[in-house]
Amino acid sequence: MKNLLLALLLFTVLPTLIQAQSAKEIVQKMSANAYGGKMYSAMNMTIVRPTWKRTMSLKSWSDGQDYSLILITGPAREKGISYLKRKKEMWNYQPSISRTIKMPPSMMSQSWMGSDFKNDDLVRQSSIVDDYTHTLLGSETIEGRVCHKVQLIPNPDAPVVWGKVILWIDQKDFIQIKSQQFDEDQELVQTMLGQNIKEMDGRIIATKQILIPADEQGHQTIMEYTNMDFDMPIDDQFFSTQNMKKIR
Repeated sequence: MKNLLLALLLFTVLPTLIQAQSAKEIVQKMSANAYGGKMYSAMNMTIVRPTWKRTMSLKSWSDGQDYSLILITGPAREKGISYLKRKKEMWNYQPSISRTIKMPPSMMSQSWMGSDFKNDDLVRQSSIVDDYTHTLLGSETIEGRVCHKVQLIPNPDAPVVWGKVILWIDQKDFIQIKSQQFDEDQELVQTMLGQNIKEMDGRIIATKQILIPADEQGHQTIMEYTNMDFDMPIDDQFFSTQNMKKIR
């Protein structure tokens, strides 16, 4: 009788455990491909509005999801502004006033440099691997690529701004092709599309990302990578408040 009950329990619970594990592994592989290791990137960010658009150039250095440093290199008005993340802390340096400001967690959900990105999007304060529970919803084909569809629900007390995230991850190369972020009321806030998939420094990535807010007609922000260098020799001292003022 005990063996029968154990078999029934495993039959009921094991598929759920396997699904949860496989969903998390899918997200881990995607995260490792996109963010793993020490990397440098150069990119252009274009903010699009119904009556205007403007483009900024950026440089970024990162070490996994614990350390990142972002430098604005153009236009001249914003040149030299930098953002630093060290684990759960974030700073902003403004060269016009030669001041470094430590940013509180409450600012993570605010717009980054006037774009549709939030501060949390750029410095990835929250971890899509550790701060969420993952569920595999099935598969869908997007732009000719068969994708895993994975739902992320935040863990209790996790430092996240979203009430739910859905990811579409390419089954072959583990590239994020699409994502949707929802608020605490399960209302869609924004959609991210990954396009122009190509190899950069040995990794297959989406070199163009388009962020589209759900409630802002005609608004979008386009991030296009022009150069990427993975596994760079960067030590932890590089990610310092002192270096925010010196980096070029």
